[in-house]
Formats: sequence, structure tokens, C-alpha cells
Amino acid sequence: MPSDFVNTLILWYNSNCRSLPWRESRDPYRIWISEIMLQQTRVSAVCGYYERFLAALPDMESLAACPEDQLLKLWEGLGYYSRARNLQKAARIVVENYGGKMPCDASELIKLPGIGEYTAGAIASIAFGKPEPAIDGNVIRVTSRLRAYTGETRSMKFKKELASWLRAENSREDASWGTLNQAFMDLGSMVCLANKSPLCEECPIRSYCEAFKKGIQNSVPVRAEKKGRRVEDRTVVLYTDGERFAIRRRPDKGLLSGLYEFPNYKGKLEPGEMLLAAREDGMYAVRLRKLPDSKHIFSHIEWHMTGYEILISRNDSEEGRFIFAGKDRINKEYPIPSAFAAYANAIGIKVGKNERWSYENPDSGDSVL
Repeated sequence: MPSDFVNTLILWYNSNCRSLPWRESRDPYRIWISEIMLQQTRVSAVCGYYERFLAALPDMESLAACPEDQLLKLWEGLGYYSRARNLQKAARIVVENYGGKMPCDASELIKLPGIGEYTAGAIASIAFGKPEPAIDGNVIRVTSRLRAYTGETRSMKFKKELASWLRAENSREDASWGTLNQAFMDLGSMVCLANKSPLCEECPIRSYCEAFKKGIQNSVPVRAEKKGRRVEDRTVVLYTDGERFAIRRRPDKGLLSGLYEFPNYKGKLEPGEMLLAAREDGMYAVRLRKLPDSKHIFSHIEWHMTGYEILISRNDSEEGRFIFAGKDRINKEYPIPSAFAAYANAIGIKVGKNERWSYENPDSGDSVL
């Protein structure tokens, strides 16, 4: 029989669960898409992407056949683009080896690209009713407080021990596992909060919580010290002929691989240095204008960006180095990562949510030429 806290938590979830679009279906494809999108991404950011993605790619076959640029355009702004590429790799395997039907067992799911133990457990339990725990940060935080656990929580050894503990606490071999996993997610998001004091007075299972009883809920789980990020200065430039803007494709490997970007240079270039770099790239500048600085944080790198707009009269750049396209075409065809959101938004390309400033005609405003 399940422990009392499991029954109590499931009852709370049935009355208080969040209304989310992927919970309206038990379609394994839709649940898989949502779980991949939710990796390291806030729920509020995912909802719109989820609906748009499924409208364009409603099934396994359409995802498997989708051109890469279109796939990345649908993912534009979500970040961690390897997730999208792994989705397609997995879709092609499912179409080829499983007849387009998602395997139901966690042991098979975990063999697919982009699916780890958590995602395999989530899909198996929620979509197929399999008795599998899905151990993410919410589960670790809630159960660590329940048990007043003060040890290391990032190791695979701990996660295996936690999975065994959860199986002992919820011994039923039925669909309650999917509900329990989602209940942990919602309790962790709504009540047993991270990076702030948990709302213990609102918690349905506080009477079972050893950390609450001991008054140590704010210090459990023990947080590992974060590593510092490397800061890189970059200079981003909007080359324009008045109607079109220069973009280029990033290399197939490395950071933001295969996406499109505005030309950019290492370091924080002063106006004179920027004009020299433009000339070396075959751009004949008519006017240069300073744009607001911007910053983007990756998991391990921080970009501090200086921005310029340069109106050009002629482009003698190496053939194929740049693509000149109007903003409508860029909006439709070319995936721009959110690292360049401030500069994309400046010309009416909607990437991310940074709309603090907007594009003006390059023939107006201050110029240093």
C-alpha cells in the first residue's frame, strides 16, 4: 500500500493541479514534446511554443520529415537547440524501428536521443501508466525535505537510492505513478519552492515532513556551490542596405550550431575599430550608429554585447559569407537564437521577449560618420 503522504499528495493534486495544455491529452507524442521543451525552461515560456510546434508538426512522421531550418525556427527562442535536433533524431528512430509509435517502457525510451532517466520515467508513467518514478529537481527538493536529507543530491547513486525509496513508498503497479509524478512537479512549483522559503502552511503533506518538524526546510536540500561563468565581450552589427539585413549561419558544431546570427566580432570594438572590421569584410559604410548594449547568459558563458547599425552603399564580401534578407523573410525562414534578441527585435524580428527598444530608419538619428 502507498504511504499516507502519497495518498494525501495525490488527493491535493486532483483538486489543485495546474491547467496545462499537455495535460489535456495522454498522447505519448505530445507528452514527449512537452517534457523535452520543459527541460531547463519555465512552464510559462513553454506553453506558446508547445501549441505552435504541434500545429506545425502534429505527429511523429511530420517531425521526422521536417527540414532542419524549419524545425529550429519553431524552436527559436527556447534555447538549448540540441533538444530540437535530438527530438528529430529520436522521431526518425521511432518511425523506422517502432512503426511511428512511441515505445512504452522506460528501458526502451531511454535509448532514444535526448531522453534521460527522468524523461523516460515521465513519459512511461504519464502516457502509459507505467510504475516509474520521474526524478527531477522538484522531486529531489520535496523528498529531501520530507526526509530531512542533508547529503549530496546530485549524484547518480543518490537518484538510484531515491528511486528505490519512492518505489517502496508507492508500491502500486498502476497509473497512480503518473499522477504522483505530476503532483511532485506541482507541489515543487507552487508550494515547496526553490530558491525561496517554502510555503509550509499551504503544504498538504507538512505533517509528514521531517525538515518542517526540525525547522530546517530553508536549508534542505543542500545546494552545491555554482561555478562561475566565463564572460566574453562581443560586438554585434546590423549591416543594412536600407531594406535588407546581413545574417550568416553559424558552424555546424559548437555553441548555437547551425543557427543564424547577425555578424559579430570578438571583443568590445570602438566605432573606428568597427568601421575597420566592416571594411575588411567588404562592407562600404555610409553611416554608423551606436545601438544599446545587451547581455545574454548561457549556462557556462556570459556574452556582454556592444551593438552597432551600419548602413552600407556596397557589399563586396566574400561570396556566400553573408545572406542579405528582409525582416519578413528572416522572420519566416531563418532561426535566430535569443542571444541576439535585442538586436533582432530592433528590426522587427520577434525573438524572445526583449522589446525595450525598436528599429528606426537608418537614415535618421545620430551618426558617427
